Amino acid sequence: MTEKRLTKKELTSMFLRSNFLLGSFNFERVQSLGFCYVIIPALKKIYPEGEERNQALTRHLEWFNTQPWLTAPIFGVTAAMEEEKANGRDIDGSAIQAMKIGLMGPLAGVGDPIFWGTARPVLAALGGSLALTGSIAGPLLFFILINIIRLTTKYFGLFYGYEKGMEIIKDMAGGRIKKLTEGASIVGLFVMGALISKWTSINIVLQATKMKDAAGKMQIQTVQNVLDSIMPGMLALGLTLFVAWLLKKGVNPLLIIIVIFIIGILGYAGGILG
Repeated sequence: MTEKRLTKKELTSMFLRSNFLLGSFNFERVQSLGFCYVIIPALKKIYPEGEERNQALTRHLEWFNTQPWLTAPIFGVTAAMEEEKANGRDIDGSAIQAMKIGLMGPLAGVGDPIFWGTARPVLAALGGSLALTGSIAGPLLFFILINIIRLTTKYFGLFYGYEKGMEIIKDMAGGRIKKLTEGASIVGLFVMGALISKWTSINIVLQATKMKDAAGKMQIQTVQNVLDSIMPGMLALGLTLFVAWLLKKGVNPLLIIIVIFIIGILGYAGGILG
């Protein structure tokens, strides 16, 4: 039976250090220095001071890059493999490095759409909607919620990776990652869709009809009134989808923003938009 040398103390120390993963980010080896810094408490407990520890530190200075929050499971698996190697199991240093490289891509493929593409923009939108009302709760809500997600993912991810060891690769098989990513994307799109009508305001003030009602009062129907009677938020949705299509085609986002500003200013000056 494999001897467990690492305790909650070392793993917690790794978790705390993981918050400084990007403190030494560079374009040569990206997150390698940060990875080595995080894994030090485990290596100091596993290996006595000497050549073995030096070799372990050196192999974790190799190029490494993935979604920062999902480095946690890789830290855990790496610590477990180093522990097994120290216990005499036939694990070569290159196998540990190969495991890290093998997990980098899949976890980045999960983390980027879930955290960068869904959680962060959705929470920013929720916080921003409160901030637009002048409430300080907006930025506080974003800061608190995003960090709850970040810290929870890093903490439990590290312990999960350590407990599962190489078995984590089985958990990533069978389409589970794809289902998780798709589910998060659906939730994110649902929330963003609900916020479009709240955030995006387009008002076409051109008159469509002008008539007197039964009381003799003049009633004016604008183009916007007509469109809202068909489907409220139609123009906001159309603009959002059009901008998304432009971004997909590779159009510069700054150019899109400038053009929208110009159209808005000219439309208001011409009495079309209000």
